[in-house]
Order: sequence, then structure tokens, then C-alpha cells
Amino acid sequence: MKIAVIRVRGTVDINPKIRHTLDLLKLHKKNWLTFVDNDEKSLGMLKVIKDWATYGEVDLETFKEVLKKRGRIAGDKPLTDEYVKSKLGISLDEFAEKVYNGEMKLKDLPGLKRFFRLNPPRKGWERKGIKKPYSVGGALGYRGKAINDLIKRML
Repeated sequence: MKIAVIRVRGTVDINPKIRHTLDLLKLHKKNWLTFVDNDEKSLGMLKVIKDWATYGEVDLETFKEVLKKRGRIAGDKPLTDEYVKSKLGISLDEFAEKVYNGEMKLKDLPGLKRFFRLNPPRKGWERKGIKKPYSVGGALGYRGKAINDLIKRML
């Protein structure tokens, strides 16, 4: 299972340790999304950036939709089924399922950018904004399966 991580806040007044962790996750700007594995190393990184990003478990349908709509290859060209077939010999849907199940990684497809640029969410962030945790009505930190709804609003 994959965990989707979306950067919510910008770079002002950011601790260097948090900035470094965001850079390791390829989250250089607001509204960028990346996928990480559900392991101890990744969960430790998510604890460090919990006040600057939101994250949760993504489902397969949303994962495929992000790859199709926001996937980019070198030269900022969109990721297409033909490109995946020419490089790996499988369709984009099969590639997405294998990555989601852990049989492959995103970096196995040459030229694929491992971050995804999203729009700000339609109807805005939650009622208390981007400085409060999700558990009290804000936008930051762990949000579980609700991350899928947020991603669909941002595509």
C-alpha cells in the first residue's frame, strides 16, 4: 500500500531539518504530491513534516488517476500509455497496479518524474486552514482514507 504526501505550506520560517526532509521526499513547492511506501523509514519522515504536509493511505483508483492525469516524463511531457509500453512492454494500468502492490517502483520507468504537481483544492482547504491539524478541522498531518477525496479535488 502506498501513502500519498501533499505539501500544504510554503517555505517561510521553516526549520532546516524539515526543509531537508521535504527535499528528500521531492516536495519542493506547495501542492506537490509524492507517494511513499508504508515502512518505518517513511513513517519517520512523515512525523518530521507533519506540520507542513498532509498524508494518508491512497487507494488504487486514485493512484491510477494521478498517474494518468498528472504524470510527467522528461521534457515536461505527459505520461502516456504508449510511452510506458515502449519502455516496459506493459500498459499504464498494469504499471500502476504493480507499483501500488510493491512489485515495481516508480523509478523503474525511466524518465518519469516522481512528484506530481496539483492544483489548489476546489472549495479550498478545511475550515480552519493550513495551520491546524486535520484532527481539529485543519489541513495538516495524517488524514487516513480522506486523502483520496482531497487528491480528487486537486486534480
